[in-house]
Amino acid sequence: MNNHHKQNVIIIGGGPGGLGAALMLAKRGWKNITVIEKRPSADYYEPDKSFNYQIDGRGQKLTDFLGITHKLADLSVPNTEFYLTVIQNDGTSKTTKLPIADSKRKTAYWLPRAAFVDLLYQEIQHNWQDSIQVLFNTECVEIKPHYQNSEQLEIITQSQNQESLTFTPNLILGCDGLNSIVRKTLSEISGESNLFEMQKFPSPSAGLKYKVLTLPPQFPLSEKEGDLSQSTMAYAIRSSFKEPNKAISLGLLPFKNPQKPRTANIITYPDHEIWKLSTPAEVEEFFKQAFPQLPVEKIISSEEIVRFTASEGGKFPIPQYCSGLYQIFGKPEDNQGTAVVLLGDAVHCFPPDIGQGVNSALEDIYIFQEILQETQDNLTSALLSYQNLREPDIKALIRLVQIGYPWQYNQDQLQKKLWSINFFVRLILNRLFPFLFSSHSFILIQNHELSYSEILNKSNRTTQNLSILGVLIILGILMINKL
Repeated sequence: MNNHHKQNVIIIGGGPGGLGAALMLAKRGWKNITVIEKRPSADYYEPDKSFNYQIDGRGQKLTDFLGITHKLADLSVPNTEFYLTVIQNDGTSKTTKLPIADSKRKTAYWLPRAAFVDLLYQEIQHNWQDSIQVLFNTECVEIKPHYQNSEQLEIITQSQNQESLTFTPNLILGCDGLNSIVRKTLSEISGESNLFEMQKFPSPSAGLKYKVLTLPPQFPLSEKEGDLSQSTMAYAIRSSFKEPNKAISLGLLPFKNPQKPRTANIITYPDHEIWKLSTPAEVEEFFKQAFPQLPVEKIISSEEIVRFTASEGGKFPIPQYCSGLYQIFGKPEDNQGTAVVLLGDAVHCFPPDIGQGVNSALEDIYIFQEILQETQDNLTSALLSYQNLREPDIKALIRLVQIGYPWQYNQDQLQKKLWSINFFVRLILNRLFPFLFSSHSFILIQNHELSYSEILNKSNRTTQNLSILGVLIILGILMINKL
């Protein structure tokens, strides 16, 4: 079989998934790979999207394949060194080292999203410029059948300076997130809207709103001289407010570079008081009252107050996925068609409860790579196999998000306590009777050697066995009472 189709690839989306997929294909010998990205640069800092990633063993399948895990480690704080300082509203604080739920698993690494994306981009720049081109400040505006050959798709892009480019690829990768134009186009062109329509599932964390407050590097924690924050330390800073619609916390995750600004996550219900503040003066006064233990005027600049006030923030998505992972038009192997595959958030999206957003996307790419290897890059065979293998795991992943740890944002203290009881009951029974009970799914997800389907099956079997155990205990109590 000729490999001419390996010469013409368009990837929509230049985030971790898009750049990771480009590197994977380049390492497999694909050429003429173009990545379309609307942001101006790989390390572009967006305050309200300045997420921290924890790249675990599942995500490291791809970084291992690309040979960059050691570079990832150099830029990151390992989870083996995760320290959390809780600062109460009276200024008292306590620092603890968070336990590793499963010490036998691979070390996971914390780093900012921008740092991880830049790591992937620098790998392209240093080693794969002859195979990969990244077009920043460029957006895909339309995907449609080619005017001469309806079995081949063409992509129309537009740059920030209004320059338009047209591509006719043999392979399109949709790595463009929840509002994917690739997925929407497949729904329209294929006529199978149900296949490419997101199926949505409830979750206690879906719909929570968040804003990100940018703080200076090594900001002061109090008026005491030398009492400065550490970049590698995680913080939970409690407010003085007790009312549910006013109580708030600043959550800061660790990262390695001490010269970079810190980002504090604020996560609340949509009816929280903070969303009603409309002027910078109101926001500043709210923070002063909420955090009397902090020198607010020294750590939150007037410019940041203005930006924060104007920001609309974001909202945790509903857990969702679509059943269709790919579509083939014509015969792409003969340069007479286009194969399209969806990866990452374009096909499965959910709140950040279990830390699998970026890791599941990187695993998508790694599994796609394995199947390309098995099929010798025959797209028709590879994409069918990818669909059959990955779809059950994606469905299981969405269910795991629902039951994993959705109450961690303090939405409901009773529900959080019930979740904790369930967590520890499973943990203890697993240690006593490992052949009957598995640990909680939140722990099992750390095991990258288990697929999401296998984890869900273990969780469901444990739930069934707990139900049987509960019935036996009740029957035993009734029999004792009769005696």
